Amino acid sequence: MTTLRAEAIEVRAGTKTLIADVSLVVGPGEFLAVIGPNGAGKSTLLGALAGDRLLAQGEVLLDGKPMTRWNKRDLAKRRAVLPQHSNVAFDFTGLQVAMLGLLAHRDRMSEPQMRSLAEQALAETEALAFADRPYTVLSGGERQRVQLARVLVQCDAEPSHLPFLLLDEPIAGLDLSHQHAALASARRRADRGLGVLAVLHDLNMAARYADRVAIMEQGRVTASGSASSVLEPARLSAVFATPIVRVEVDGTSAFLSPGRQA
Repeated sequence: MTTLRAEAIEVRAGTKTLIADVSLVVGPGEFLAVIGPNGAGKSTLLGALAGDRLLAQGEVLLDGKPMTRWNKRDLAKRRAVLPQHSNVAFDFTGLQVAMLGLLAHRDRMSEPQMRSLAEQALAETEALAFADRPYTVLSGGERQRVQLARVLVQCDAEPSHLPFLLLDEPIAGLDLSHQHAALASARRRADRGLGVLAVLHDLNMAARYADRVAIMEQGRVTASGSASSVLEPARLSAVFATPIVRVEVDGTSAFLSPGRQA
């Protein structure tokens, strides 16, 4: 079976260990949310799974093949990555940024085909109005929607490959409506057979869209399982060092944090 797998990986920065002994699997057709406090190693884990971080120990396997043995073009066809911060060095338009997701396919796609796919992705993220605008003049939330279109079109370019979609805080800077829209787009791709991993801070969004949840603390995965089993108030209160309660609203669970007592 196609999987993206981390096996006992460790990542260091100088003498500091960022993550240690982390094993995790993302399978096709599932949405895995990674949650945890700031500095827990969530982004480092995503970077390692993407093949963008040097490992001190362990290995990451994509389709059973170590990441170090994938060439960049083939890897771009098998996984799409939305980092926390996406810098654009040139004065590209929103459409040109979205089309960057198709670079690995430019040998088999015409310019009109690439443009059409990119426009469809921009329409899905409600960013088509930014197609002809310089990326640099867009707000943070508008840029995020353009970047999301870039990774969505990368996933949609060759759907039969069922690539993996890796999202690092994809809803940061988005209003509530666009937060739901972004994660619904990821959910649709998981339902279509892609594997999705998203680093999230919003517990309610994780509960709403993810099949599985993994908790990271101090560079290690301390819990992993179904969203309903992992998102347990006592555990979450300990992880985030603040009281968290679960309430039922119209048959749906919601998590609230009343804060510490003064």
